[in-house]
Amino acid sequence: MTLSEVRSKYLEFFKAKGHAIIPSAPLVPENDPTTLFTGSGMQPLVPYLLGQPHPSGTRLTDSQKSFRSMDIEEVGDNRHTTFFEMLGNWSLGDYFKQEQLPWFFEFLVKEIGLDPNRLYVTVFDGAQDIGVPRDEESIDIWKKLFSDQGIEAEFVSLGSEEAGYQKGMQGGRIFGYTDKNWWSRAGAPHKMPAGEPGGPDSEVFYDFGIEHDIAWGPECHPNCDCGRFLEIGNSVFMQYIKQEDGTFALLPKQNVDFGGGLERIAAVSEGSDDVFTVAHRSIIAQLEQSTGKKYAENTRAFRIIADHIKAAVFLISDGVRPDNKDQGYFVRRLLRRAIRALQKIEGARERGAFTSVAALIGGIVEEYKGQYPELHAKQKEIEEQVTEEETRFRITLDRGAKELERFIGQGSLTAQDAFQLVTTFGFPLELILEEAGERGIKQVDIVGFKELLKGHQDLSRAGSEQKFKGGLADTSEKTVRLHTAHHLLLKALQTVLGPEVHQRGSNITGERLRIDFNWGAKMTDEQKKEVERIVNEKIKEDLPVVRTEMDKEEAEKLGAEHEFGAKYPDRVSVYSIGPLESAFSLEFCGGPHVEHTAQLSESGVFRILKEEAVAQGVRRIKAVLE
Repeated sequence: MTLSEVRSKYLEFFKAKGHAIIPSAPLVPENDPTTLFTGSGMQPLVPYLLGQPHPSGTRLTDSQKSFRSMDIEEVGDNRHTTFFEMLGNWSLGDYFKQEQLPWFFEFLVKEIGLDPNRLYVTVFDGAQDIGVPRDEESIDIWKKLFSDQGIEAEFVSLGSEEAGYQKGMQGGRIFGYTDKNWWSRAGAPHKMPAGEPGGPDSEVFYDFGIEHDIAWGPECHPNCDCGRFLEIGNSVFMQYIKQEDGTFALLPKQNVDFGGGLERIAAVSEGSDDVFTVAHRSIIAQLEQSTGKKYAENTRAFRIIADHIKAAVFLISDGVRPDNKDQGYFVRRLLRRAIRALQKIEGARERGAFTSVAALIGGIVEEYKGQYPELHAKQKEIEEQVTEEETRFRITLDRGAKELERFIGQGSLTAQDAFQLVTTFGFPLELILEEAGERGIKQVDIVGFKELLKGHQDLSRAGSEQKFKGGLADTSEKTVRLHTAHHLLLKALQTVLGPEVHQRGSNITGERLRIDFNWGAKMTDEQKKEVERIVNEKIKEDLPVVRTEMDKEEAEKLGAEHEFGAKYPDRVSVYSIGPLESAFSLEFCGGPHVEHTAQLSESGVFRILKEEAVAQGVRRIKAVLE
């Protein structure tokens, strides 16, 4: 099945079960400084899982765009990708295990047509020392589901991933793990603070039937990373809350959060253990035709190009531009790795038919425009960004090659040399190692290099490791105030520059706000001062900030600001600054905000710190309340 077919089947399946289909959130969280990117289907819905009502009801389903920067170096094997879609269905205090597990099993077996004999599942094995029992209910449900298919499903307690390599399968079908099958924002149940919600989860794995690679351990088990098993879905049951005495009590409202890899399910629907042959089929075909080379003979390079250009296209469409910092750093890194991988495919340049990764963009847009129409709306902008970055990088490669020759001419390559080549000249580390090896330098101080690079390169890793610590959105008072100031700023820009100004990206932390907007010229000092005056005037007026749920069509008729080309659910949340019928600012937004604008003055006066160009026709403002 194609990605589109699997996605459509999934959404329609859960729509028939009473779920509202909601659109994907952007890849860049608007109001969450703990992480740079949306990395899972759960992430945009955490506030609703923690109690905030959702405008579309208590049963939701979606396909969420996701990007995981920490997987960049892993791309090249048969399953790791940086960009993927996470199929999700959600119960907000509605149904629970007795509905969720049979539904997902039915979807896999009946809708996708998977052989149930190839499915294995894992459950929470219990943490008896702190009074959290084994998830016997899920075990019983799975046993019945497999029995109905004529499959005897034995339960095997493994406890830990490490124990699995020693104990092995033992003829089991259902396997118990502890830390691997528990979800909370803090991690394992032992690490959870008092008041933290969490619960067991149940994962489904597909068995490709290939021989276990003993390099991973003497025995195989579902969580073995040898390639035999592939996780395709995980049902999280938000069931407990940790109490002050360290024990666990049942939550009054229990939620279901399911996440399933679209690309992985599409791959196993064909019995393929290579996610790329399905998820990136069209890109691979174009690369084969254009370069005259075969995927089977250039798998790593093809995979890097296909994953990285697709991820870059989606990130740019969500307002991220190649840069040396924040989210832009990863777009630049993705594109440069893709360009370098293309160069390494012999024959690409000499054939003359394919010399640019930008040539792949049209095919990606065509494949995804039905689900993500914003790609088509922004195709020209995306192509311009990629082409500009590719041109810049080819110049960088030429400059870096000269510096590399100078360093190598000294007979060695130190950690400091490598660090300078990467940070100053943008020369990829893998290229440094390759070139050094070809010139007889067999050892480069990688450990020393990584120490120098620590804290400079992978900016999102720490945020990702926090697993949304403190909640999805940073709801500190300063951040919430700046979020409301962001709404005032956008409207002030439209007032001063014209109604054609619209947001093209944003980022809000506890220290400052940032907005990217379409405008073709540098703002004058007078224009900036007028924008500041308007924002501060509205703060002094102490206008009410009101959240209203309404039909999308009604919000559009009222002129509510929203992203061009983006999909929205039938019911939306709208924030008005001022009474709804005469609001100064009106935007589609999930919040949170202050209750009235005078609260912004508690952080100080609104002031623009910087206004600059970030791309052709796009300006950026950084501003504070101080």
